[in-house]
Amino acid sequence: MAMPILKCPFLSQLTFQQVRASAPHILSTGVESCPIFSNFTRKISTSNIHNASNLSSTNVSSSMSRPLSLNEIKAVHEKMLEQKNHQYLSSKVKPTISNVNTLMNTKIPTPYGEIIISAECEDLLCPFLKATPIAFRRVNIDQDTIEVNRKLNTDKIARPITLPKIDNANPFEYDAFFDAKIEAKRLDNSYRIFKRVQRKSGCFPQAEEKKHLHDDLESRTITVWCSNDYLGLGQHPKLRKAVIDAVTAHGSGSGGTRNISGTSPLHEKLEEQLARLHQKESALLFTSCYVANDTALFTLAKSLPQCHILSDSGNHASMIQGIRNSQVPKHVFRHNDVNHLEELLKKIPRHIPKIVAFETVHSMDGSICDLETMLDVAHEYGSITFIDEVHAVGLYGHNGAGVGERDHVLHKMDIISGTLGKAFGSIGGYIAGSAKMTDFVRSYGSGFIFTTSMPPTVLASALAAIEISMSDEGRALRRKQQENVRELRSKLVDAGLPVIMSPSHIIPIHVGNAALATLLCNHLLDRYSIYIQSINYPTVQRGTERLRIAATPYHTSEMIDQLVDALTHVWKDVGLALKSVAQPQQQQPIALRHHA
Repeated sequence: MAMPILKCPFLSQLTFQQVRASAPHILSTGVESCPIFSNFTRKISTSNIHNASNLSSTNVSSSMSRPLSLNEIKAVHEKMLEQKNHQYLSSKVKPTISNVNTLMNTKIPTPYGEIIISAECEDLLCPFLKATPIAFRRVNIDQDTIEVNRKLNTDKIARPITLPKIDNANPFEYDAFFDAKIEAKRLDNSYRIFKRVQRKSGCFPQAEEKKHLHDDLESRTITVWCSNDYLGLGQHPKLRKAVIDAVTAHGSGSGGTRNISGTSPLHEKLEEQLARLHQKESALLFTSCYVANDTALFTLAKSLPQCHILSDSGNHASMIQGIRNSQVPKHVFRHNDVNHLEELLKKIPRHIPKIVAFETVHSMDGSICDLETMLDVAHEYGSITFIDEVHAVGLYGHNGAGVGERDHVLHKMDIISGTLGKAFGSIGGYIAGSAKMTDFVRSYGSGFIFTTSMPPTVLASALAAIEISMSDEGRALRRKQQENVRELRSKLVDAGLPVIMSPSHIIPIHVGNAALATLLCNHLLDRYSIYIQSINYPTVQRGTERLRIAATPYHTSEMIDQLVDALTHVWKDVGLALKSVAQPQQQQPIALRHHA
């Protein structure tokens, strides 16, 4: 026979964990806390249970003289329900949120702010009815019930009227939460205030700082030393013309996803050109390289059976995100440490799929990995390689294909990711590799499938940039940039500034304090109209805050001298010490930032 279920309007608002963890506190409040049983326990303690008239008695006792039998509880419960149903039908008033308390004769308790949530969830006796065979049991996530643990004739058991639940708790304070989190970032100096920089065509590397959004009051010309437009192609006349021609011929947008009206000849031409640049069978475009890294790593790792990922500790957040989301086993090796990579690879059976993911040029410390050795070690243990060339494409190699081309190892690189948003002066990302691999990601990668494709203006601009990169003009720009990098680095070192030495075009200057790094940035801009962005947590670890400088082919020797002089002055003004010219510059420790 089915068990009867008697819903408790009070305790059904609590989880079993709450009841279990707070039983002493609940019991201390006694029957006064229960809107159903508080009435009949008072009546029973002073009345004859079979005398219906006694149910209206107002005499109250603090406890029952003896434990109740099941039949006695049933009788009182049925009589109470009969009275309440009669009152409800007589009033002909539909229960509402405002009158439910009156209808239920509910005394709402308030002392439950200290309830402790327990990890357990088991059947347990109702604290108010411990002398009876009635126990709580969770039926589903939305229903708590009282179950009578013996066979009864349930046909005659009255059912309570279903009443709306009352939620007296205050709603969550969303804005207060957001405000507290933002205030925490302000307090630790990691809150970011964007500088309003308006690039002016034909003036690179100079731009306009706009103090006010809607007018030109207090606007001024500044020199930018932190742009990722490494070769200045974003303002190249050929790219500007390509954008104008594309918007004139095709309009501003692509019109859809790649699968639904959003694939044009420009998309396919650019993918062909990228594959040719990296000497690969195929390439695939994404809206950014963040999306390219995240989508490709997630899709590959999640799909390859029993896949493991080995990830450099300095990998970019986009790679970390894809790895984390895949939830496959991951092994983090020390930054650019081939021996540590091999040590980890030895622990994984050769037949298990493995992806070794790393960057060639590190964006924040400027280091360049031992690419060929990394590739050889990975392949020796049966891995495929995923190499981020974001800060290398356009800048290294005969055609600007990156470190892989410079080191003549493109044929060993399985999957290359790159960007159109840095040295190529536009926006967007891509991967390049075998035709089967790119087709797989094209077919299964959500970050590729479910997003609007890039517009014709971006595609035309990128095609023009790659054409320049593969030309003599591109090679001349790369040479000039490297010359300026060497000149600037040498003069900064001679001035006694703590330059983090690196073999790439990126020049980091160690500060080690978020507030001071921001102060240096602000002083350079306010006093000297020089813009270098301070790099703080979470881009780098706390204690490794720095200035990150990127020289371009268009910075002049005069600009370099102005920067070194200004930086030296503000460095001393904020209380930082310069090194002696005779003191050798030492490599600052690179803090690992991997959180996958």
